[in-house]
Amino acid sequence: MQEPPETGEPRPGSDGTPSRVRLLQGLAAAITEKGYAATTIADIVRHARVSKRTFYEHFEDKDACFLASYVAASEETLRAIDTAAAAPGLPWKERLQAATRAYLDALEAKPEVTRTYLLEIHAAGARALQLRREVHQRFAEQLRGLVRMAREDNPELRALSPAMATALVGGINELVLVAAEKGRAGQLRDLADTAVELVRAVLVAPET
Repeated sequence: MQEPPETGEPRPGSDGTPSRVRLLQGLAAAITEKGYAATTIADIVRHARVSKRTFYEHFEDKDACFLASYVAASEETLRAIDTAAAAPGLPWKERLQAATRAYLDALEAKPEVTRTYLLEIHAAGARALQLRREVHQRFAEQLRGLVRMAREDNPELRALSPAMATALVGGINELVLVAAEKGRAGQLRDLADTAVELVRAVLVAPET
């Protein structure tokens, strides 16, 4: 049988992975290799093993790919937290600790990418800031859900208002941000005890 002519371009999806997923993985690999600022579309498609034409079928530019990667990573982290929090038979403190560690573990797994999300997303424009707010609100709602679950067996715990949940997520994010700025994005799990203590202090505080 005659072989197809060689085009010089990699064959997208040869391992069955959708091209969009390959591109997001390619971006993460490029960021790990040389940082986001130095990453080019050529770097992304090289790691993804797809053509530039395929890239532009999915994304307008590098920033659009970056924002899609941010959303995908956030979704993955939310799922990891849900899975950890769903473990049966955990007292509320241990459930909170498991959820917090799942969050930090997800970020720590790709330190350079996490550092980029935290420190460079502002440079991607107004849409990036809007996405960041939306993602933070989803984490805040997830935290409120965890607290509602805890209060089913522990009604003495304080309910979380949307504003308080947002404040807690913001505080934990600031801890992560400071660690990333200091080059400790690979040791984020060290923040688990502090983050849990912060949330616990609010939950056991008397209503005012």
